[in-house]
Amino acid sequence: MKIVSACLAGVPCRYDCQAKERAHIKAWVDNGEAIAVCPEEMGGLPTPRPPAEKIGDKVISVHGVDVTAEYKLGAAKALEVALKNGATEAYLKSKSPMCGYKNIYDGTYSGNVIAGNGIFAEELLKKNIVVHEVD
Repeated sequence: MKIVSACLAGVPCRYDCQAKERAHIKAWVDNGEAIAVCPEEMGGLPTPRPPAEKIGDKVISVHGVDVTAEYKLGAAKALEVALKNGATEAYLKSKSPMCGYKNIYDGTYSGNVIAGNGIFAEELLKKNIVVHEVD
């Protein structure tokens, strides 16, 4: 079983109410081969919501609001879904402070990218779930 970022499956759950649908990922979900999760929404954040970026161990919105607790809660809930369903791999939206793998935005809201993982990606990796970045 695969876990996928819901926005990649066509769900308009990104901070800006957009989806980043990838046809093959939507097909996996439609065919029962993958489960779509939006950890931000699972953590209680609304859609739309102000953009946020990871700064060190914190996730801070563009307005300076610390949303780390919501990110951690959402990552924990999404991880629980992954584990309950025997997920062995995840396909996550690149550069996100939640789902980014290997590369995330640098916290300056300038579009610059640095090496790092999002909160959910880190939790999956700790459980030896293979993570794939999808741009």
